[in-house]
Amino acid sequence: MNVNDTVFVLIDVQGKLAESMYEKDLLYSNLGKLIQGAQILKLPIVWMEQIPEKMGGTVPQLRELLKSEMPISKTCFSCCGEEAFIKKLEATGRHQVLIAGIEAHICVFQTAAELVKLGYHVEVVADAVSSRTLSNKMIALERTKAHGAFLTSVESSLFELLKTATTAEFKEILKIVK
Repeated sequence: MNVNDTVFVLIDVQGKLAESMYEKDLLYSNLGKLIQGAQILKLPIVWMEQIPEKMGGTVPQLRELLKSEMPISKTCFSCCGEEAFIKKLEATGRHQVLIAGIEAHICVFQTAAELVKLGYHVEVVADAVSSRTLSNKMIALERTKAHGAFLTSVESSLFELLKTATTAEFKEILKIVK
């Protein structure tokens, strides 16, 4: 992945559903690191919410990190079903998509699979996605790979985007992941 061709997509970490995720505290921690890392690396962020008027907004600890961003509301499970998502993604001019959020076996999987079909290089951050059960998360990761997306982790993706330990961004990201 290349910092100049990557966009970060955060999917549906909202309300009571987010609170029922498998290992939610680890999920929130990893998502926080990923958001901060994306900001340090100046990646465009596309922030999605599934019917927020019914499901509630993004959890406060993540919303706080995204103050300068605006979420896009959706009703389709795949983000690709939302015209505003496609327009924002295309407007970035980037072809590599880093995906995190919930639920892994529904919205994350369907988005990743459709983006692969559209010709994007897709990497799903395995330690920054979840479902209500571990089995659904594992099925999602397996199906995601089978559909042509790649799996990565928070640290792996951030350091791959950094490429070198000689930058100011490296020092900032090191503080986040420690």
